[in-house]
Amino acid sequence: MATSAVPGAIDALLAILRAAPGLQGVQVLDGPPTGDQSAKDYVAVGWQPESDEAVQITQTFAYAGARTRDEQAVVLGWVDTWTGDRDMHARRTRAFELLGVIELAIRASGGTPDAPTLNGSVLWSEFTAGVLKQANTDQGVRAGIAWSIALRARI
Repeated sequence: MATSAVPGAIDALLAILRAAPGLQGVQVLDGPPTGDQSAKDYVAVGWQPESDEAVQITQTFAYAGARTRDEQAVVLGWVDTWTGDRDMHARRTRAFELLGVIELAIRASGGTPDAPTLNGSVLWSEFTAGVLKQANTDQGVRAGIAWSIALRARI
C-alpha cells in the first residue's frame, strides 16, 4: 500500500511538462537548480526560491475502517525568465506565458481530457496560486512566478 501519491504525481507532472508544447527549449527541473543557473527560461517542480518546502501534504481516512485514505497535496514550483537585458515588461510577459503553458498542460481539454489526473497518478489536479517576483540586478532584469498545483488522491 502506498504511503503517498506525491512521488508518482511529481514524476507524472515532470513528464507532462517536459513534453508540453510551448516548453521546448525550456529547462524543466526536478527540484532546485544546481550550480550556475544561466538558462534563459526554466521551470522548477518542487522548489521555490527562499523556501525549503517542496510539497505540502494532508491525509484523512476516506471511510470508516481506515482501509483507504484521501490525500490532498500542494506541489510548489517556480518559473523563471532572464535574458540579461533591462526590459521588465518582456520578462514579466514571458513568465506569464510559461505559467500559462503549465496551467494548460494539466487542464482538461478536448485533446487531453484526462490531463488533470496527471497520467492517472491522482484523482485530480489544478493550478491554484501564483506570486510574481521581479528583480533588477547588475546582470539584467529577471521575472519569476512562484506557483502551486493542488492534488487529490485516494491511497
